[in-house]
Order: sequence, then C-alpha cells, then structure tokens
Amino acid sequence: MPKNIFTRGHSRPLNRTHKLAIAGVGTLGAAAVALTAVPASGQTTTSEAAPTAKVAYSTKQIQDVHAGVTGQLAGASQKVAAIEAKKEAAAAAAKATAAKKATAAKKAAAEKAAAKRAAKETASRSTQRTEVKKSYPNNLDGWIREARDIMKKHGIPGSYEGIHRNIIRESSGNPRAINDWDINAINGIPSKGLLQVIPPTFEAYHVAGTPKNIWDPVANIVAACNYAADKYGTMDNVDSAY
Repeated sequence: MPKNIFTRGHSRPLNRTHKLAIAGVGTLGAAAVALTAVPASGQTTTSEAAPTAKVAYSTKQIQDVHAGVTGQLAGASQKVAAIEAKKEAAAAAAKATAAKKATAAKKAAAEKAAAKRAAKETASRSTQRTEVKKSYPNNLDGWIREARDIMKKHGIPGSYEGIHRNIIRESSGNPRAINDWDINAINGIPSKGLLQVIPPTFEAYHVAGTPKNIWDPVANIVAACNYAADKYGTMDNVDSAY
C-alpha cells in the first residue's frame, strides 16, 4: 500500500465531510459553516451552526395592509369627489356669470331703446313747438303758404302759382266770396270761400289739422286742393270751374 505523500506539518486533504460542510445550503436559510484549524495536530475541523428558526406567519400584517389600501382608496375617492365638486361649483359660477351678463345686456338694450324713444319724442315735441311758433301773415300770401305747408305733410300736390291763379279766378282773393246764381246755388249748396267749394265737397275732402269751417281761408284752400288732386292730379291742372 503506497505511503501518504503528505508528511506531518502539512494539511491533510479535505475529506467528504469537509466538502459537504463548505458547500451546504439550507432550504429555509443558509447554514453557517465554521472552519476551525487545530494548530497542534495540524487537522482542520468544521462545526455547523444551529438551524434557522422557523418563520412565524401572522394575519395581522395582512389586515394592516388591507386597511391601508382601503384607506388609500377612500382618500382617492374623496379627492375625486372634491375635484368634481369644484368643477360643478365652477360651472355653476360660470352659468351665473353668463346669466348676469345676459341680464345686464338686456337692461342696457332696453335703456338704449328707451333713450332713443325719449330723444325721438323730444325731437318731435321740439318740431311741434317750432311749427306752433311759425306764423303766417293774415293775407292771401300767408294763407297760401300755410295751406301748402299743411298739404306737404299730407302729400297733397299743388304749387303756389297754381293755387294763386285759381283763387284769383274763383274769388279774387276774397275768403267770404259766395256764388248765389249758378246751379249749385239753385240746388241750395252754393260755392263758398277762396276756391269756391260747395259744402258737400268741403266735408268729403276736409283735411285734419285745419278748422272744419268752409269760410276759413286755409281750410278752404287745403280741401279744394285735396279734391283737385283726387280729380285732376293737382290744382295746377285746373284752369276753369271744377
């Protein structure tokens, strides 16, 4: 049998026990391996550490985790609800602002319309006052001019020359002239006034704003010109009895 090539004072080769001790791994925890050298004998020994204690499981941690997750979800829900509430509040505020603006716009439009109507009424009253203040001489020229201003408002045609010409022919400018000899006089409706108008014609063609008096020179002229416009187009077209 061959002799061992190792002599005293050198380490011996690792046997099977040594190898297993160094390479061993625990299933639940790694086993602590201690390598101890014995200087006196020159041999090496190993000792295994105590096995790892068993792991103790508890449901308390799981419950704590569950409670933590539930709390987080509840907090998230509260945040979402708060955000939605803020959005709804903002929408309501925007709606209220829009309503206020619409109301203000309507009020402004109404005030503007009222101011416009007031200005129009003021202008109309001013015009009326101006018209009232306007005066005409109490003679043939003044009667014709006043009659023509009234005719203009009512769209009745007739020039100064045409009216004057027919007045001179019919009455010579006498507002109290009366025809007591023609057929109308025989029928009991004599022609009267500046333009020799019979009462039925004056009644039918009288223009509002003038006295309802056939002897009034202005009312007589306006009614006669209104009749002539209806029958002949204008008093300017009349050159004889009409």
